[in-house]
Amino acid sequence: MQLLGELSALITSLCWSASSFAFTNAVKRLGTLQLNINRLILAAIFLYATIFILGFSFSLSESQVINLSVSGVIGFIFGDTFLFKAYQHIGARITMLLMSLSPVMSGLLAFFFLNEIIGGWAIIGIVVTIGGVTLVVVERNETPASKYKISKIGIVYGLLAALGQSGGLIFAKAAFNEGNINGFVATFVRICASVIILFPIALLARRYKNPFKIFANDLKALRSTILGTILGPYFGVTFSLIAVEYAKVGIAATLMSMMPIMMLPMAKYVYKEKLSWRAVSGAILAVVGVAILFLK
Repeated sequence: MQLLGELSALITSLCWSASSFAFTNAVKRLGTLQLNINRLILAAIFLYATIFILGFSFSLSESQVINLSVSGVIGFIFGDTFLFKAYQHIGARITMLLMSLSPVMSGLLAFFFLNEIIGGWAIIGIVVTIGGVTLVVVERNETPASKYKISKIGIVYGLLAALGQSGGLIFAKAAFNEGNINGFVATFVRICASVIILFPIALLARRYKNPFKIFANDLKALRSTILGTILGPYFGVTFSLIAVEYAKVGIAATLMSMMPIMMLPMAKYVYKEKLSWRAVSGAILAVVGVAILFLK
């Protein structure tokens, strides 16, 4: 299907935008590590049920399983860990600005390791889209009495988070290049590999608590976790893999970086935030960049 990759990337951005609100609420109640493991386990259960009910094939080669597993570890453990650390040190605004560099990293990695060549118009589209996203992210403010300040370690964490997202996409693309893989199956393999590594570490460090007891006493945390899991690791990550299967990695990553743009209407109507001319201009610029990518 023509433009399936690009459309999937935009759906990914929309899902991740919505899931961020749910996870923001859940992480305040559960903590970062507890939430990360809980969402991955729930996503694995949802994905397995979907695969079993719809009868998707698990027939993958050994190298595909390895690439998807490495992709999951880099994305879910390495990338997300540094993402959360960046949030703690420099806040969401600067972190999202640094994450907007992920498409550039993805394009460069795909060029060197996958021999993907992006045409001139696509490069222009990527630059314009990143410019629009950057304009919006720079405009977004933290809380009035913000406790976040730019620090070298925070910037390093943000860059490592962007690199983790890009690296995860590259290994996923390598698995898809070898042969056709169902998106739900690919996501399941990535998540399972991450849980197998992250869960024992959390237990040994005694930083993971019984989720049944926690959720029994906090139904709001359960609802937020389930909603965020469905929109994030379940639908969002699955569509992100479909995106990198049918579109060039750099283009897919650029469209998936539209999350700050997607969040503008939610910020206005859900959180009643006022949108400045700069935020609106950035959104329009990003849309122009997306149009260029679609018409490349």
